Amino acid sequence: MSAGFLRGAAAGAAGTTVLNAVTYLDMVLRGRPSSSTPEQLVETAAGKAGVRIPGDEDTRQNRLQGLGPLSGIAVGTAVGAAAGIVGHLLSRTGRSLPAPVAVLLISGGAMAASDVPLKTFGISDPGTWAAQDWAADVVPHLAYGLATYATLRSMG
Repeated sequence: MSAGFLRGAAAGAAGTTVLNAVTYLDMVLRGRPSSSTPEQLVETAAGKAGVRIPGDEDTRQNRLQGLGPLSGIAVGTAVGAAAGIVGHLLSRTGRSLPAPVAVLLISGGAMAASDVPLKTFGISDPGTWAAQDWAADVVPHLAYGLATYATLRSMG
């Protein structure tokens, strides 16, 4: 199982790189700003956990701007690790998921891991998002799922 975990974590890191590239490309093409929701989530979660982000206002904000993307990398790596474990367990039974199903499950897992906390902590309500907002969320996560799955498959 550790091989599945490690392969999955590496695949999730590769998928996260693709997700970030697609997101930044969208920002370039549409001229849109980066999202502040990752740092808002870190700040809210830290507050709920009783953890203080140290520093004066500027230093604290700079730390949050670093912690937001780092949390996304952690989520992408963790979702990849979970996919690696599931794939490993399925392969031991001689089964596997069809590629489109696996890609959608990996993509959906990453989206849920990103979006559910936003709703839970009251930072954003996906139910109120416009189609353009959903596209900006779905497309990078699909790219993540595809890259993570392809990387896992390439590792055997």
